[in-house]
Amino acid sequence: MTQTVSAIIARTKGAPVEKVSIVIPEPGPHDVVVKIQACGVCHTDLAYRDGDIEDAFPFLLGHEAAGIVETVGESVTHVAEGDFVVLNWRAVCGECRACRKGEPKYCFATHNASQKMTLEDGTELKPALGIGAFAEKTLVHEGQCTKVNPEEDPAVAGLLGCGVMAGLGAAVNTGEVGRGDSVAVFGVGGVGMAAIAGAKLAGATTIIAVDLSDDKLELARQFGATHTINSSGATGTGDSDSTVAQIREYTGGFGVDVAIDAVGRPETWTQAFYARDLAGTVVLVGVPNPTSRIDVPAIDVFGRGGALKSSWYGDCLPERDFPMYVDLHLQGQFPLGDFVSERIGLDEVEAAFDTMKTGKVLRSVVVL
Repeated sequence: MTQTVSAIIARTKGAPVEKVSIVIPEPGPHDVVVKIQACGVCHTDLAYRDGDIEDAFPFLLGHEAAGIVETVGESVTHVAEGDFVVLNWRAVCGECRACRKGEPKYCFATHNASQKMTLEDGTELKPALGIGAFAEKTLVHEGQCTKVNPEEDPAVAGLLGCGVMAGLGAAVNTGEVGRGDSVAVFGVGGVGMAAIAGAKLAGATTIIAVDLSDDKLELARQFGATHTINSSGATGTGDSDSTVAQIREYTGGFGVDVAIDAVGRPETWTQAFYARDLAGTVVLVGVPNPTSRIDVPAIDVFGRGGALKSSWYGDCLPERDFPMYVDLHLQGQFPLGDFVSERIGLDEVEAAFDTMKTGKVLRSVVVL
């Protein structure tokens, strides 16, 4: 049986989002209908609205979500009706070349729902990251549902679906931060703040937050930063950069073991590259503009050694990581709840985009 529910869509490039009625079809054999309880407002949703990801309008926005499985397709075995789940956009297929090599975190063929959600006139919707959760209900593949402890607050749990997991995983999984390591994080929005919290959880003893905002830097200390640097006057040009010099000062003249760029600009990546110790690791988790270019002398790449990595979704495995970090939060060992800056209604998403641009929130969360 089809259902009609309220949802937020981006109809055309750059236009304000709209609250409309959408049609949820009968689930296919491996699809499930999830009743959404909460969904974070992520910068990726704004990028969809502005046409910076693709031009497949109209988009059904929202993807950092948690809710209750309401209806399951006839062949679903992964979840059952009534399960409390966090939605993920990497539903590991188990069959692609990455999965066959034992690297499911790089799965190239993630599953999505087999049926299409539509507007009432039949226009097909493109769900953001294959999820589309600024809605009372959404349709996803069963593999996109990760069961977690139902005692968790949905507004908190849902944030693991994207931004928090991206930053946390960039430190713990991609950067492999370990006990006693030194870490620098460039850009302390939601993703960067999660990288700081992840570095602290992993046992790093020197954690340096770098940003242009003193307010964000002060907040970074609450998440685990031991040092902060306002990089407003930095040039981003290499060894002579003032931010790089300060990082070396905080690390005995050597630089950090792991440098994480949570911004994705050539300047911040260059700072991260030169701010690390010899044989250190650079992790790029901020998404670059498609036209950006990085210019670093090849001799410096060779001479400094180490690793230059990109972090996709924090190199996470949702089935392993989501339940673990929910449990750590419930045990008081990880500050997942502190990422929720405000709770809003479904019709406040456009206003939340404006708030996001001010840099004064980590996450606005739509609560249904």
